[in-house]
Formats: sequence, C-alpha cells, structure tokens
Amino acid sequence: MHDKLNYLDFENAIFKSLELVNPTQLCELIPINNSIGRVLSSDIICKKNLPAFNNSAMDGFAIKFCDAGKTLKIKKSIFAGDKIDDLKESLKENECYKIMTGSKVPSCVDTIIPIENCSFVSESSVKIPEDIKKGSNLRFKGEEQKEGDVILKKGEVINSSIIALLASQGIMIVEVYKKITIAILSTGNELKEPWENSTDEEIYNCNSYALISQLKEKNFEATYCGVIPDDLEKSVEFIRNLKNYDVIISTGGISMGDADFVGEAFLKNGLDIAFHGVNIKPGRPIMMGKMRDSLVICLPGNPLTAMINIYLFVIPMLKKLQGEVFINHGFVKATNKNEFKTKKGRVNIVLGKVKNSIFEVARANKYGSGMITVLYESNAILVTSEEVSSINENQEVKLILLDGHFFDDKVNFLN
Repeated sequence: MHDKLNYLDFENAIFKSLELVNPTQLCELIPINNSIGRVLSSDIICKKNLPAFNNSAMDGFAIKFCDAGKTLKIKKSIFAGDKIDDLKESLKENECYKIMTGSKVPSCVDTIIPIENCSFVSESSVKIPEDIKKGSNLRFKGEEQKEGDVILKKGEVINSSIIALLASQGIMIVEVYKKITIAILSTGNELKEPWENSTDEEIYNCNSYALISQLKEKNFEATYCGVIPDDLEKSVEFIRNLKNYDVIISTGGISMGDADFVGEAFLKNGLDIAFHGVNIKPGRPIMMGKMRDSLVICLPGNPLTAMINIYLFVIPMLKKLQGEVFINHGFVKATNKNEFKTKKGRVNIVLGKVKNSIFEVARANKYGSGMITVLYESNAILVTSEEVSSINENQEVKLILLDGHFFDDKVNFLN
C-alpha cells in the first residue's frame, strides 16, 4: 500500500489533473439545429445590429417628447413589417402615430406611450399624459449589440439562448470543436452486465452505465468498451486496442491489492503516471496519467466514489479538453443544519442536500463508499480541509452543487 506521505493533497491533485490536458484543436462545421451542447471554436462577431432599427417596445403611440400632456391627432397607424421612409415621414405639430410592438419607429419620434397609459383614445386622436419619460419604450438600433461587437466567445457551450443569437445574425452553420472520444472500462470477475443473471456472489456492473450517463448530462458522449480481462497479458492487449480514444476511464483494479494489475497493464502500454493516490476520502486510490496521446483516468471501483471523482476531478478535465472556457466548479453558501464529524488529516468529500440555503448532511456522514442510494439522496458536495474534524451546527459552508454551473475562475473550497 502507498504510505500516506506519498498521497497527493487535494489542491495539487486538481492542479495536476488539469495540467495533463491540452485542449483539442480539431473543428468542424455543423447546422445550429444540431449544435446544442457543442463548444464554439471561434468568436462570433455581430454582423447585424440588434435591434436592426429603432422600434417600439409596446403597442401605443409614437410621439415627440415635447408634446407631453397634449391631445394629438393620429396621423397614421404603423404595423410590424411596415416600410418606413424617414424622408417622407415627419410629424407636424400636435400629431402622433399609433404604433404596434416591434414596428419601425420614424426618426422624428423620440418616445413611445403605451396605449393603456393614455386617455380619450379615439380613431383620430389621443390625450397624452403629462408625466412621461423621454425615450421610454423605444428600442434603439444597435442598443443590444452593434456591428463588429464580439457577441459570443470561443469556448462557450451552445444552448438555446446562444442559438437565438446565432439565428438573429442569419447564422445557420457554426464552427465547433470536434467531440472528444471517451472509453469507459470496468474491472472485476465478479461483474455481471445488467441483462445477465447475477448470483449472490456477483454484482451488477452499474459503474459503467452510471458514468456514461453522468458524462452525457454534461454533454459528453462515452463508449462502454467492456470489462478488462482479469489476466495481465490479456489486459495489456485489451488496453493496447484503446489507443485511438482521447480519454480512457477505468473503474476498479488500482488499489494495490494482489489482484489489482490494471495499473501495471497501463504501464506496459506506455502510461506516464502523473499521480497515484490523493489524500481524500472517498476516492484515495485515483490514478491519472498520459498514454501516448490518451488521457488515462483510473478510478476506484465503488460506484459512489467513482461518480464523485468523475464530478470533482474529471468533468473539469473533459471540459478543458473539449475547448470550454468555463471549467471550474462554482459554489453556493449555505448554513449547516446538524453538527457532524469528519476525519482530520485528510480532505473529506461529504454528501448532503441543500434546500432554501440550509445544508443537511447525508445520513449523519456515516455511509460507506460502496453505497449507491446516498448519491441519489444528495444534491451537493462539501469539501473539507485536512484540519477540520467537525462541521458545527449553523456553520456557514461552501457547497458544490451536483447540477451546478461552471466558471472560468478557480474557487478555493477548503476555506
């Protein structure tokens, strides 16, 4: 077994794991309708002002501000899509336009008054209130985005709001980074696939399906490549056939037990180990390195531990590899509900649920790393420092949400 002194501390492990990653440079062009979850590989420049012309934000009356408080004659009605020639359209004294939302506003107009704020409205005239604000309800050309502005930045993940911006610019084909390829492996003679019969001495292989689903939730596609053979020579050959994957993720077989030779099989395929063992619980046996051009991530075999490590360590790595800019976990602050103990001398990864800014630890922090249900019962992770032996009642804590946002700045969760 490794001596504790050889285990990497949590912050160094985060740093080294990200240091292993060189973002992809491979790109492709795809239709925006197929681009949800993909990563922009170049900046998007505004080529059409938003809005493209001065327009009305309300149904109402387009006036000159100096006519506040007057009864005005309605010169004409302007509808969305009407062509307005500013050379021909000019309000005379005591005149206004009736106008609809989104309609182009003639240049002689500087204020829009909603119809519900006016009185004595007829087909031909309207009384404008006195207390109005100049420029109200008037959306000016380019006030949202101007031609030449960078409206979207390289490395952003495309979502529905980004597609709206792209479409507003007449962009239907967008350049994105090619998807990285990820292989998922399991280890263990005792494993049975979910569709097979399992005896009391065997367990179903939930790790691979859990991790593939977890990655899919973050817009990554992974391929299940099967169980590594429980034989050194066969496992060396098995791993040799995975060299075309960008990332290889295995679970189990790295805790330095007599039958745990997965690490050795990777070494025989040229793995350069960056670290093996982190001073955290759960998740201490985690190993990472590079095997030629492939990132290799070997996780513990317990489902809960594997899924936590995927979220804490691996998701940021994959985001960086995919070319994303927002790769670091964000946090929320909450008040701890009940006091609970943690183990001093190591970083504790604590699961629990946060609701209405109150954090309640899962099962009084007394659960095994082989449990599955506790992760289902939780929506947040608390990362303690090595000096902490307990979290007090009503203590403020920093939490990583399991469905939380990612940011470009690194956050220190240990303080």
